[in-house]
Amino acid sequence: MRSMGLDIGDRRIGVALSDPVGILASPLTIIECRDEQTGIEAIVSLIGQHQVGRIIAGLPLSMDGSVGQQAEKVKAFVWELCRHTEIPVEFRDERLSTVSARRLMQTAGKTRTSRHDAVAAALILQGYLDEEHS
Repeated sequence: MRSMGLDIGDRRIGVALSDPVGILASPLTIIECRDEQTGIEAIVSLIGQHQVGRIIAGLPLSMDGSVGQQAEKVKAFVWELCRHTEIPVEFRDERLSTVSARRLMQTAGKTRTSRHDAVAAALILQGYLDEEHS
């Protein structure tokens, strides 16, 4: 079953996909969100195109593990997404995933910082896949 990883931000959503076996996550795209509905429609379209069976959404918890304002926004977005698809959605702690993605891209010599959203989604998804197969 193919899984989709999401790094949900205020203006962009990073999207990653697993391989069909569910072992390796790869960055797919970045959705530019004019509004919530645009983001949801784009995600639903990608679900259909890639035959996604599960979504892993990064939850930006505070460093102390509490649910802050941004995490509440992500939860509200995911709740609305769930109203438009029957694909199960799970949350995964994404603390520092964006920082890790930026560092990884700098190490690789990539200067396009906008791509880090999709890389962060891949890191979130890969962590989930690794735990599932351990």
